[in-house]
Amino acid sequence: MDKKVALNDLHESLGGKMIPFAGFIMPVRYSSDIEEHKCVREGVGVFDVSHMGEFYLKGDKALDLIQKVSANDASVLYNGKAQYSYLPNATGGVVDDMLVYRIDNDEYMLVVNASNIEKDWNWIQSLNTEGVEMTDWSDELCLFAVQGPKAIPTLQKLTNIPLDNVEYYTFTKGTFAGCPDVILSATGYTGAGGFELYVPKAHAEEIWNKIFEAGAEFDIKPIGLGARDTLRLEMGYCLYGNDITDETSPLEAGLGWVTKFTKDFVNSEALAAEKAAGMKRKLVGIEMIDRGIPRSHYGIMDFDGNRIGEVTSGSQSPTLQKGIALGYVDKAFSKTGTEVFIQVRNKQLKAVVAKPPFVKAGV
Repeated sequence: MDKKVALNDLHESLGGKMIPFAGFIMPVRYSSDIEEHKCVREGVGVFDVSHMGEFYLKGDKALDLIQKVSANDASVLYNGKAQYSYLPNATGGVVDDMLVYRIDNDEYMLVVNASNIEKDWNWIQSLNTEGVEMTDWSDELCLFAVQGPKAIPTLQKLTNIPLDNVEYYTFTKGTFAGCPDVILSATGYTGAGGFELYVPKAHAEEIWNKIFEAGAEFDIKPIGLGARDTLRLEMGYCLYGNDITDETSPLEAGLGWVTKFTKDFVNSEALAAEKAAGMKRKLVGIEMIDRGIPRSHYGIMDFDGNRIGEVTSGSQSPTLQKGIALGYVDKAFSKTGTEVFIQVRNKQLKAVVAKPPFVKAGV
């Protein structure tokens, strides 16, 4: 049975088309994907992403546990700093990707994907040999992503915290829209700038409504999962379940930058050996030259029609007005500028390997 987010009825009243996604009923769009995408790139839009999971870790061994389960080095974090990372599994794949927040000395929050909440919780607990206090906050918090170049002018009306001073991938906690204990995080999944707000569930609807009042002059809109997907794809951001999975190598997926071999972590020896041996394939960006949309699981071919890889995420880019994708290809074809072909039904359409982001970030 799919769960409903706290503001489900509100989304229905706003005309949201509700669909099952990651174990939840979520709004996929309110108007059109293109209109909502443009709203975020040029103005300000709000995503209700309360389906995401939040785990609170506390204790003098909390950092040790995070260092064990996370590929990135959380020891460099300071209070108010966030970090992108992933949970490697024991067989060379990825349990999930996540954000790590250092709230205070010995206090951390991990933000995980909705479809993996139970899996991630069980995985981390299985490695929690030192008795770190873990609390699942997922049902207590709502998460609103307020994204776009007009996000700060909108949000600043509702808090005394100077948001311009909150640097990318840092966060602060304080009173927002009259509600205490809101986490305002300068993060997002769009590349358009803005904040993610972790809000106590009891205040969620009130805060949502106040954000929309504050953003009315900028023509603020609610944004669904459809535009969220095209926005993240234009930035080349991975989506768990598509571009990274329990079976995909994090190194082939381009996550070497958050894989820190200066410490021991789950499967670090095997990943170090894989890095030393060299990867056989690589996740790359692809831009269409011929007209056509590269969809997930479409074959990537060479000039002679040999299959050299597969699309993992693909769509029409509303900003570029052409098809873009992420996909794995044999390493020999991974260089930027390499001409490839996408198998669309019985046709092979010309494309080129491109380095993401496809669109310049707004942060």
